[in-house]
Amino acid sequence: MTADEYLYSTISKYHIANVLDDATKSAVIDPLIRVITEWGGNQITNIQLSGSRAKGTAISLSSDIDLFISLKSDTTNSLKEIFETLYDKLAYYNFKSRKQNVSIGVQYKGHSVDLIPAKKRPGNTNDHSLYRNKVESWTQTNITTHIELVKNSGRLSEIVAFKIWRKLHGLEFPSIYLELTVLEALYNKNKNQPTKNFFTVLEYLNTSFVNKKIIDPANSNNTISDDLYKYEKEAIAKKAKECLAAQNWNQIIW
Repeated sequence: MTADEYLYSTISKYHIANVLDDATKSAVIDPLIRVITEWGGNQITNIQLSGSRAKGTAISLSSDIDLFISLKSDTTNSLKEIFETLYDKLAYYNFKSRKQNVSIGVQYKGHSVDLIPAKKRPGNTNDHSLYRNKVESWTQTNITTHIELVKNSGRLSEIVAFKIWRKLHGLEFPSIYLELTVLEALYNKNKNQPTKNFFTVLEYLNTSFVNKKIIDPANSNNTISDDLYKYEKEAIAKKAKECLAAQNWNQIIW
C-alpha cells in the first residue's frame, strides 16, 4: 500500500455522510428542535444543519451535529441573554449541556449536538451576530460563507484528515480555525497529492501556525486565530513537530 493509499483508506474509515439518518433525526434532532422552538417562538427564522455535516467533513470520531439557530434581527434580548436563556431552557428539560465559546454543547442519546444561537443582522444578508462566551463579547459572521468556502475548496480530503488527526491526538482546535489553517497552508499547492499536502500542513503547523493571524472570510474584523490561547496553539505545533519526526504512520494518523 502506498502512502497515498494509506491516507485515503484512513480518511474513508472515519469519513461519514453529511446527511443525517432518519433514526438520528427523529430520536435526537426533533426533540431538541421542539425545545428550541418553545424557547424562541416566533423570533426564530430558521434552524439549520451547519458545521461539518453541511460542509461534508464530518467524521465518526467526533459525532458532533451542529444546529445553527437564526433569530430575527428585531429580537430585543441581548446576545448574552439569548445564549444564557437557551442554556437554561435545556437545563429545565434535563438535557446534559455545557457552555462553549459560541455554542451550547448537548450530549443526548449518544450524540454530541452543538447549538449555535445567533441574531440576524439587519438587511438582506445572511450575516449574524453571535455571543462569545469565552471572552464575554460578540462577533459577526456568516455561516453560509464558511460552508460554501469549505465545500468548494477542493481540500475536503486534507481537512477531513486533519480533523481525524486532531481527534486522535486530543487537540483543542476549533473546526473553522482548522479549516482555514489547512486552506492557508495549501494555498496554491497542487491537489490530488494527499500525502505531500498532509505533510505540508504539518510543516506549516510546526513553523508558521502559532503566530499566524487568521481572519474570518465572512468578517475582516473577526480574528479566528484569537479563538485559541497561545499555549493551545503551541500544543498543536508541538504535536505537528512530533509527527514530522515519527517513523511510522501509526504514530501520526491511524
